[in-house]
Parts: sequence; C-alpha cells; structure tokens
Amino acid sequence: MSISALSWPHVFEGQRFAVLGLGQNGLPAAQTLRAMGADVIAWDDDAAKRGAAQTAGITLARPSDSGRPDALILSPGIPHCLPTPHPEAAVMIARGVPILTDAELLFRAVRATGSHARFAGITGTNGKSTTTALLAHIIAQAGLPVAAGGNLGPAALALPLLQDDGIYVLEMSSYMLERIATMRFDAAVMLNLTHDHIDRHGNMGGYIAAKAAIFARQTEADVAVIGIDDVPSCALADSIVPHPARLVRISGHAKANIFADRHILTDHSGAIADLSTAPALRGTHNAQNAAAAAAMAIALGIDRATLAPALASFAGLPHRQKQVASVAGIDFIDDSKATNADATARALDCFDRVIWIAGGIGKDGGIEALTPWFNRVEHALLIGRDAAIFAKTLAAHGVSYEIVDTLDRAVPAGFGIARQRGIATVLLSPAAASFDQFANYAERGKQFATLAQSLTVPAEIH
Repeated sequence: MSISALSWPHVFEGQRFAVLGLGQNGLPAAQTLRAMGADVIAWDDDAAKRGAAQTAGITLARPSDSGRPDALILSPGIPHCLPTPHPEAAVMIARGVPILTDAELLFRAVRATGSHARFAGITGTNGKSTTTALLAHIIAQAGLPVAAGGNLGPAALALPLLQDDGIYVLEMSSYMLERIATMRFDAAVMLNLTHDHIDRHGNMGGYIAAKAAIFARQTEADVAVIGIDDVPSCALADSIVPHPARLVRISGHAKANIFADRHILTDHSGAIADLSTAPALRGTHNAQNAAAAAAMAIALGIDRATLAPALASFAGLPHRQKQVASVAGIDFIDDSKATNADATARALDCFDRVIWIAGGIGKDGGIEALTPWFNRVEHALLIGRDAAIFAKTLAAHGVSYEIVDTLDRAVPAGFGIARQRGIATVLLSPAAASFDQFANYAERGKQFATLAQSLTVPAEIH
C-alpha cells in the first residue's frame, strides 16, 4: 500500500531546505518537503518557474539569503562543480551546506517513517529508462507495490510512501548519483559506460566514478549488476570484486551470469525467457536490458516464473523503437528518441533492411559511426537542418538517399518506396536532435505516428 504525498508524516519537521531549480524535479521536491514538515525556500533563475512555484504556495528566496540550511536540493541539470558552479551553489558549498539530489531525500524520508521498502537503482549511459520501466513492470506483474521514477520521471520526491513490501525503482543519472550521501540500493545496475557528460565530470574517469556511486554503501545482503558488453564496464566489474555486494555480470550476447544466447535469456539454472516473444525488446541492447531487469527481479525475490510473461507483455516506452502503425504489411517504427548515432545504431541493428528517415540537428561526428549498418539501409530520406551533411556521408558510402526536408514528405515517400521495393520497415531513427523543426523528440515522434496512421493504400491495388 502507499499514501499520497500530502499524507507523508512530518519526518523533516524542524529542518530547513533550500531548493534551486523549479522544473520537473525541483517543484515537486519543494512541495513534498514542505508536506513533510520542513521549512522550505526555493529559487529559479527563470521568472516563469518562480511564478508557478509561488502559485503553488512555495516561499521564494535565493539560497544565499537563507543563511545555512540543512541542505541544498539542486536540480540535476544545474552544475555545482564543473564546468562552472551555479553562483548560488558556490555560496552554499562555501558555507559547508551539503548539495543533495531529491532521491537522497526520498530515501531518508522512507527510512524515517520506519518503512523497510527496498530501493532498486538503474544507471548507465544508455538503456536506463527502458530498464527502469521494465523492472517496474515485472514487479507489478508479481503483485508487489512499486513506484518508479527519478531521472525517468516522475521526480523521486513525487513518489508515494511505500510500506515494507514495496519497491522503489529509480533511474539514476550521473548528475543525481554525484549528489547522494546516505542512499543505499538493495539492487543496483550499471548497464554500460560510453563517453558522455564529460563537461560535468571532467574526464571519463570522473564520469565512471560518478556512475559507480550507485554501488556505494551496499552490503553483503545487496546485489550489484554490471553489464559486460563494453570495455569500461568490464573493468568496473573486475574492480568491484572485493565489494561486499553479490556481483552479477550480464550481457546481451556474451556468456555471463545472466545473458542472451541468441534470443533465449538464460542463467546457470537454464532458460528464463524467449525474447523473440517480447516485441518491445528487440536487439542485443534490449537483451542486455532484459538481463539486467531479470537479475534485479530475481535478487528482489520475484518468482522466476513471473519473468517470461512479464517480459513478453512489456509495452516498451514511447519513441524508442515503438511500432506505431502497420499499413499494407509495412511496419512504421518510431525511434525518435535516437538523437545521436549511437542510439540509431541500436535501432538499425534490429532490422535487416529498412527505409530510414533521419536528420535534424546532428551531433559531433554526424552519422559516420553508422557505416557498419549502412548495408541495412535500402534508402534514406533526410530531413532537417543537417540533411545535406548526412547526405554527404551517405553518398561517400554509396547509400541510396534523397533530401525531402520535412517529416510530412518523408513518411508518404517512405511508404511508397517500401511498397515498390518490398521493404517491410520504415524506421524513424533520426540520429539528430529535433529542435530545428520540433519542440522536442516526443513531438517529432507523435507527428511521425500521426502521419503513418493516416496512410491509405491506393484503391488500384485492392
């Protein structure tokens, strides 16, 4: 069972918190901390966000004007160290005020109520959201109370209080993990480690150290799950061997404690599930996500028999290799969340031949890294600001393409070419950001789905 945020006991009565950043994490944090009896002041450099907080009854003041609060709750996107600390955060550090994330406060609040609800944490460069949602789905299918959020959303402090039988499943970014102090995860996973967020962590070593904080304070009663499908994660798994938690290595394709042997997820006891029956978990990267969720579920005491049907019934997340339409035998796959080449490589790896819709605001390196997958592209339809740059790369590798500029031209063109050439899949996996033509990747994916679902088969082929 759980109770609403407004019913939280006053576990922070007598404590003072400052909240900096009033977006997706900050405003719920301020509201919940106040509901928990704390004295809360909050600030955002954006006047509109300050106005929304004031309307919600939050006291507005700069942290630097609040003396020395018990902690500063800093929204993940606001730096307190690199590349340049926010001025308010710098003042708090100078005063010796701890800089925390809202997930840390959730953990403290749950323990302060006397609840022994367990915490499962998911991190890694890629796959965090899918694995978080998948594990939460498995736990729900097992009939246990579960609350999922964190970096995935909703914010950690927007989650309800769970009792002893409940499980919190939290997606933890490196930005959040560098701001935990007492939090301990009963089950924690590092999915993978690739070059990312170096501006915030200084170098790859700093990034890995921030991520590895997910295993901090674990005991022999806990489990540490680590993917071994990349070199840095393999090294981390080797280095963590003296760690008191039980280590479980996982892989999407290579032998490990839990791994996918082709499409069969297996461990030392034998087959766990046939992933070919799980349409939302295509590809070796999703096989690794499934292995991670299975490892954590088993560690949390979930019956092994629950796993196969739960994996098969997982619906997946929006805009992540999601089938949104099927017209005349042609599937339309929305992978709008793929805003860089690495993410698009994971999508292209799932299909033998595709009509590929790509483009937008390209990242450093463009799509050159996708060269090993170009043989899967029957024809590319390029949209957005950097279509010409993408075209140059495709032309250099002999890939058929055309620049169509906009999604409303790309979708019907893709449908026509797929029918003519007998291709079963039209894939939107842009390998680029969306802000040149859309508010965000979600809006781009929604337009793709709307356009695909409106397609009709010409009368002459009925």
